[in-house]
Amino acid sequence: MRRLFKPALFVALGLVLAFPLFSMAYYTMVRTSTPQFCASCHEIEYAYNTWKTSTHANNPKGFVADCMDCHLPAPHDTFDFFYAKTYHGIKDVVKHFTMDTSKYDHEKNRERAYEDIDNAQCQKCHRNLLEMPYKRGAMLAHKAVLYPRPGYEKKCVDCHDDLVHFPKDNYAYDPEVQDRNSGSL
Repeated sequence: MRRLFKPALFVALGLVLAFPLFSMAYYTMVRTSTPQFCASCHEIEYAYNTWKTSTHANNPKGFVADCMDCHLPAPHDTFDFFYAKTYHGIKDVVKHFTMDTSKYDHEKNRERAYEDIDNAQCQKCHRNLLEMPYKRGAMLAHKAVLYPRPGYEKKCVDCHDDLVHFPKDNYAYDPEVQDRNSGSL
């Protein structure tokens, strides 16, 4: 009887400790994974405001690609996702408290962020890149990105570098134009 008691005690102790720790970690990940949380730092507020007027937040389909969709690996790559989220979070907090905000350069930081975005992050949402019957040039350009010749690799942001994080006075799409080009998305 005494031999059974010891493993049962470890299992019970593991459940009592693991469940709250897992719950707190999950709650923290969910709460810190929103664009509004990202915008709570004044350095990121500019990126948040320019994102709100882009087609990644406002488009005729109603789909919203938030910060994590572009700046972090896919969540199904669990280890990479948690590592990247933790790394970027710690880096942003350290910079928030140690950096002179008057020297914060939005353009330079946007370019540095674009260097870290790979095609797989774009293709999480943009899957049907070759289904553009009325835009042959775009279809061929996407084909060259999806199936590159050695030495000719390109990134999505090489061509699409002006979609997000540029100041605009109004929203980035015109519903009437989108209705006429309904096959373009």
